[in-house]
Amino acid sequence: MLQVILANIIGKAEWFGKILISLPEPINIYIFIGVLTKGNTHLTLLDQKSEHSAENELIQLLLKRQSELNSLLEITNAINKNAPASVLFEMLELIMRVHMKVGKMRLLVKDGNQFGCTSRYGGDNESSTTLQQICKLLNSLKTITNLATSHNELLREYNYFVPVHHKSAMLAFVLIGDFETSPELLSNDLNFMQTMINVIVVALENKKLFKDRIQRERLQREVELASEVQNMMFPSSLPNNDQVKMEALYMPHQNIGGDYFDYIKLNDDEFLWCIADVSGKGISAALLMANLQASLRAWASVDTNLAVIIKQLNKVIIENTNGERFITMFLARYNLKTRQLHFLNAGHNPPILVMGNKIQFLKSGTTVIGAFDELPFINPGNLVLQEDALIFNYTDGLVENSTENVFIDDDELAAFVVNHRKLAAGKLNKSVLNSIQNKHEVRMNTDDVTLLTIKIS
Repeated sequence: MLQVILANIIGKAEWFGKILISLPEPINIYIFIGVLTKGNTHLTLLDQKSEHSAENELIQLLLKRQSELNSLLEITNAINKNAPASVLFEMLELIMRVHMKVGKMRLLVKDGNQFGCTSRYGGDNESSTTLQQICKLLNSLKTITNLATSHNELLREYNYFVPVHHKSAMLAFVLIGDFETSPELLSNDLNFMQTMINVIVVALENKKLFKDRIQRERLQREVELASEVQNMMFPSSLPNNDQVKMEALYMPHQNIGGDYFDYIKLNDDEFLWCIADVSGKGISAALLMANLQASLRAWASVDTNLAVIIKQLNKVIIENTNGERFITMFLARYNLKTRQLHFLNAGHNPPILVMGNKIQFLKSGTTVIGAFDELPFINPGNLVLQEDALIFNYTDGLVENSTENVFIDDDELAAFVVNHRKLAAGKLNKSVLNSIQNKHEVRMNTDDVTLLTIKIS
């Protein structure tokens, strides 16, 4: 009989190891039995004093171990088959009722900052408020605790508190009541309950973490695709000829951002460019930026008057955001033959114009677009550009960083631009950024940064 039980257990659990089952009759030796508790194997020494009584006790204990092992195997198989949490909790209730003889149980699992009751049976159902009070009372307990002698009336309704920890954090706990077992098996039974619940809770936690990881990876992929789409909205090429050389440096704070620049060829002699900054960051700002780009290109194809274009853009943004978002923007049109520059600054950081020994900040225009139903004023700017004129456009991420407590004023930025004016447009952009980073010992990476340099020959 004894050999059959041992063989059955050994055949069902690798973690029992190789146990010698060719035992002599009668049994007059010490037998070590692996007791599964908390995922570890402990050894319980049974001293064989009486042949008959010892063998009966041993058989009873082995039968109990076999039942526990079968329960764990069933739960493990259900977990491997990706059974839902409801099924695992039903299996737990069945094992606790039938095999462990527990008359009342409350299983509370941590969800965020609170514990929620995920499985219960027996006794009167407590309210959620009462259960939260119980959680507060038990929060300081770290080990299995007898509640029968507790000073609190709520806790005395149960026999034992069994916590489940993972990496020092309590993931769950179970309250058991109406529980009767022999003194010799009490410790083993409580430890087995703890092990069984630990298996279930950790498996559900791992499943949740896996789902979260899949969701993050899916979101990351979507953001990457959005970034690719956004990059398609920027000009695929910028002019680089004897008359105009234009280079941009775009560095979004996240994969996608709310900064925008564009170059639109109107005809053989004229082109339009802009630089803009949508309020906010990330996906929402990028969506509004896409809306701005589509509207600008649509209106630029039918009207080259900057005042008309800026009014229409303001109308579109108001309709789409209900005045909850705004955009700063610098919009300009240049004629290669006449060298006439027409521009409108809609609340944007003023581009720096360097001509000869003179520096000018291009501020004329209007207020931000998207804040008012009608723009309160429009004052376009007009200039004739000389040879070797340089226009440095940028967004506020280059000159403002509240996190690093850095704020670059117009004059300091202009000095950086003048110092590097002899460089090619692309190298000038990088050199100005590097000069700010090195001088102030900052990274300037908490906001979108866009630089657009235009050199007119």
